Amino acid sequence: MARILIVDDEVSVREMLGILMEKEGHAVSEAAGVADARELIDRDSFDLVLSDIRMPDGSGLDVLKTVRENDPETVTILLTAFATTETAIDAMKLGAYDYVTKPFNVEDLKAKVRKGLETKQLRAENRGLKIAIEGGYGFRGIVGSSPAIQKVYEVIERVKDTRANVLITGESGTGKEVIARAIHSASRRSKAPFVAVNCGAIPADLMESELFGHVRGAFTGAVADKMGLFEQADDGTLFLDEVGELPLDLQVKLLRVIQDRTFRRVGGAEDCRVDVRIIAATNRDLARQVAIKSFREDLYYRLNVVPIHLPPLRERRDDIPHLAMHFLQKFAREIGRDINTISREAMSILQSLPYPGNVRELENLIERAVALETSNIITPASLPGAGTTYAARESSQPPPPAVRSYPPAAPPVAPATAMPIADFELPAEGFSLENYVDAVEKRLILKALDRTRGSRKAAAEMLGLTARAFRYRCEKYGID
Repeated sequence: MARILIVDDEVSVREMLGILMEKEGHAVSEAAGVADARELIDRDSFDLVLSDIRMPDGSGLDVLKTVRENDPETVTILLTAFATTETAIDAMKLGAYDYVTKPFNVEDLKAKVRKGLETKQLRAENRGLKIAIEGGYGFRGIVGSSPAIQKVYEVIERVKDTRANVLITGESGTGKEVIARAIHSASRRSKAPFVAVNCGAIPADLMESELFGHVRGAFTGAVADKMGLFEQADDGTLFLDEVGELPLDLQVKLLRVIQDRTFRRVGGAEDCRVDVRIIAATNRDLARQVAIKSFREDLYYRLNVVPIHLPPLRERRDDIPHLAMHFLQKFAREIGRDINTISREAMSILQSLPYPGNVRELENLIERAVALETSNIITPASLPGAGTTYAARESSQPPPPAVRSYPPAAPPVAPATAMPIADFELPAEGFSLENYVDAVEKRLILKALDRTRGSRKAAAEMLGLTARAFRYRCEKYGID
């Protein structure tokens, strides 16, 4: 059974077509003109639309345009008099499936409807096959089959061809950019650019020029006109990663672009118009930032039209085997190693880890395991930290060699029960507590490694950390 919309200003035609389609086993809705049709199409989805070309309040081409904007996969068949056949042929060039001339042959109409619906179903099956071939376990680069990630697939399918802005939230390392790229590649904009920018990685005084471009002489060093990221992404997708890092003055300008689709280059006098779909991402609680006035409420609602939340890896452990095998195949191919599987013991370890770094952490673990493994199967011995612990507990297998050589370690020092806190004067202008804490933590880790002559185990014990927590912090701060 298909859902069919019949659009015609003549009641008798609508009734006759409705009876005919219902006898074929389909569910039928009717519209008396273009305005009614638009309202129904915006509110609901249809498999096939039968529309007259000439109606008092518009044309079947207007109906076709609305159908194409809402769901390009919907089949549209136009009903036309002989005098408007040429118009119907033009409509097919614009995406209509076929046309039927009035007075129409009932069997011919039924055959075209059946063929149109079969074509739609075949396209859907081909898309499913393509997804299976491209993703292996998932969808357009996203790997996983857990209920949580399946919901993400469903949202992508529903919004991929709309203009709606998308806000992707989730912890660091959950794969927010992967989701953004999947939405772009699945959409009608896939042949246009996908432009990504990390809003937290560019200095605030340069961000405006990066987003909107500048004209020659706009500031010192602007020796030529520069195209901004919005212009580069025209007709495509602009991905604003860590959008919560944008300063308030730039939030105002971003809001204007979203509302008007226009902006001005830095130092420019002319408005530039763009057609860009915006996908934003953040690991922050933007609603809380709105509450404390560090993020504009109006911008938040403009960005959060379609919310997608990515759960942390620890909440979708069913995906870990699929992800691990995906990364194994990727790195084995890149490094040129003949490693094709993961042992049951190693997989058990992988599925038990807490993954504070989420998918990114799992990817790093597999990359290192592929580099260290000497056999054609990933074993616990090639999993740093967790693998060593497991191997020591379950077998007599020696721990894996360290990637970096250090002198023999000094005896571990028992951690102090308390650490004296230095007197600290808070600057009047304020400062970034998060950056300060990170800097102190990194410095203490380096001092501990220096004192233990590079022994991670001894340094972790000195700082009162587990081996896993210590390893995570080393990776976070780029400490080898």
